[in-house]
Amino acid sequence: MRKDTGKLFFDFHWAGKRRREQTTLDDTPQNRKKAEQVLRAFSVDIERGVFDYARYFPNSRVARGSVEQQAAKALLQGTVGPGTMEPPATPLFREFADIWFAENEVRWRRTTQELMRMIVDKHLVPLFGDHQVNTIQRADVLAFRAEFAKRPGKKKDETISPKTVNDTVGVLKSILDEAAARNGFTSPCQNLRRLKVPKADVQPFTLEETRKLIDTCRPDYRDYVIVRAFTGMRTGEVNGLKWPCVDFARREILIRETFTHGAQDKTKTNSSVREIVMSPPVHDALKRLHGMADDKSGYVFANRNGQPFDTHNFTNRVWYPLLRHLGLRSRRPYQLRHTCATLWLTAGENPLWIARQLGHSNVEMLFRVYARWVKDVTRNDGSAFERLLEASTQGSATEEEV
Repeated sequence: MRKDTGKLFFDFHWAGKRRREQTTLDDTPQNRKKAEQVLRAFSVDIERGVFDYARYFPNSRVARGSVEQQAAKALLQGTVGPGTMEPPATPLFREFADIWFAENEVRWRRTTQELMRMIVDKHLVPLFGDHQVNTIQRADVLAFRAEFAKRPGKKKDETISPKTVNDTVGVLKSILDEAAARNGFTSPCQNLRRLKVPKADVQPFTLEETRKLIDTCRPDYRDYVIVRAFTGMRTGEVNGLKWPCVDFARREILIRETFTHGAQDKTKTNSSVREIVMSPPVHDALKRLHGMADDKSGYVFANRNGQPFDTHNFTNRVWYPLLRHLGLRSRRPYQLRHTCATLWLTAGENPLWIARQLGHSNVEMLFRVYARWVKDVTRNDGSAFERLLEASTQGSATEEEV
């Protein structure tokens, strides 16, 4: 603020020189907030190398003659507001979404890139694409979420899951938050709460059921089921397993990559890179397979063409018919991973070791997802307290007798 006029002014550096530009705004909290928004906007432009002096300071000698003089002058005079004029132009949503994607795709693995691109192109651009990012309101975001949540889901008579809704709206929030930070407006997604997601449905098989699955399965898929049931490997990990990652000498399976959506890729997370200990059934199954390997592709579980097992083919032609034949409740093959985890817990293995075998970074998810089985293993069921009370009661009785 200038002491002689009481007006706000901007003091900044541009093109290697210090600049001071005056405004007609009185020094009030409301005007300071307005000036800070302008400052954030042109600071971002300066950093990006796209600063247009005339857009913000049309009366300056530096910018005189700009075609945007009137708009910028109105902004600096404090006449911007409802019914007066629009804020400085910002990119269209479709344009900024492409910028956001290009800047972030280096962080994502291939499948995540494909998912993000699909969400943007299929769900967000059709609705928000032709809107300037700063014109999208909170009501627009909430209306989109409400409508999107009612769309049909993958299963019959079900709508899109809360997790998918959160993931989709999360992408929208990420784009608008970044656009707001760069263009000096308040993101409409601030403090937007996520929908509640139901707890993961864990439906593991018992050890008896697992043995029935193995004994009854088609011979050409029997070893595949054994490895999945007794290692806890994810679908992409077991399908993408190659022989160089099978260490018979150390009896370990090295998880280094995954096969997802028709191509080899990185593991799901950094903690997914791990070594899984081979139990005797797994060691024997892999030994059998190794003896029949033909070096077509190097994949442990390969079809006649040397390509990894097709998940949909296995699920529809082998897995579900097997469950129906045995009279077992229908569930995805992924439940074999949960089966392995619960069998380890029931056997009394260390939860931290189990978490590492499954590729979790810590035991938090293990305790959250498999709480029922962890409870049995740790005896966290009240029995220890009962024993304490019983011992205390016996001790009191002995004292009285004395």
